[in-house]
Amino acid sequence: MKDVTIIGGGPAGLYAAFYSGLRGMSVRLIEAQTQLGGKVRLYPEKIIWDAGGMPPVSGEDFCAGLIRQGRTFAPEVHLETIVADIKQTADGFQVLTEDGNSFKSSSVIVAAGGGIITPQRLEVEGAERFDMTNLHYTAQGLETFRNKTVLISGGGNTAVDWANELEGIATNVMLSCRSALKGHEAVVEKVMCSTVDCMLQTSIQRLIADESGTRIKQVELQCGLDAGRIVDVDHVLVNHGYERELAFLNGTSLALEMEDQRITAAANGATSVPGLFAAGDVAVHPGKINLLAGAFHDAANAVNAAKTFIDPEAAASGMVSSHHSGFAKRNEALKKAGQV
Repeated sequence: MKDVTIIGGGPAGLYAAFYSGLRGMSVRLIEAQTQLGGKVRLYPEKIIWDAGGMPPVSGEDFCAGLIRQGRTFAPEVHLETIVADIKQTADGFQVLTEDGNSFKSSSVIVAAGGGIITPQRLEVEGAERFDMTNLHYTAQGLETFRNKTVLISGGGNTAVDWANELEGIATNVMLSCRSALKGHEAVVEKVMCSTVDCMLQTSIQRLIADESGTRIKQVELQCGLDAGRIVDVDHVLVNHGYERELAFLNGTSLALEMEDQRITAAANGATSVPGLFAAGDVAVHPGKINLLAGAFHDAANAVNAAKTFIDPEAAASGMVSSHHSGFAKRNEALKKAGQV
């Protein structure tokens, strides 16, 4: 039995784990993926500028910091664990997982973001045979594309961002989009004024393999109703969006109020189910800010609400870390090690 079970190991879930520990709560953290970090982990080399108090930082380094902070108070962590349902019990909640486990806690914080994220696959015959070579759905390392010819398929923010990122790394960058580019105005303007070959009104029709049959050598593009343009490539990067799966929320037996696949919540994370709170992208509430700063704010509010739900006599909010006695020994150790 834990004080709180946190569902989701992204920014909101990890900060909720830290803040729960700061408030003296016992924590269980459940994450469906093989690693903690959430959606940020999909973009390890993207630069994050809008995290408060942080200089520009790569997604990979930001994830590392999030995980280190989230594990400060040694929460019980379960990776590769998919939640199947949440049930209310006489003494709290029972979280059921697809592998047959059952976890009990006095409260639950859902910080599942958009759910289990899976990149949408390229719907072209035989595409799957190139998954292990030069067909990519995420760009895990920019060096892979250095001095190469890269075709990017997609027209949203991610596709346009990668085109801009790769312009100075790859020898040649092509961007294929079915219609108009739909990214933010500034990044779309940047890519349209760059050396990237923006091929609007086109889509991938066929992947042509090399002699080994294991790598893509050429791509045939369909232009409107006409197929025909064939381009040479070293790599193909597909950004067609993500499939998001939140089955445990859509099928739960709880009377949980939802809005467009997200949980309707108050500003403090409270939901229509007493004792169950929501934080991060999975929550919608008045004044919601869809930034990393907003995820941390949601997480702290949800933890404070969970704390007072469990113990109505508890303080409404936690003490700032600089005044928190629980950090005294840790601070001394950091000073001795020269880390602060």
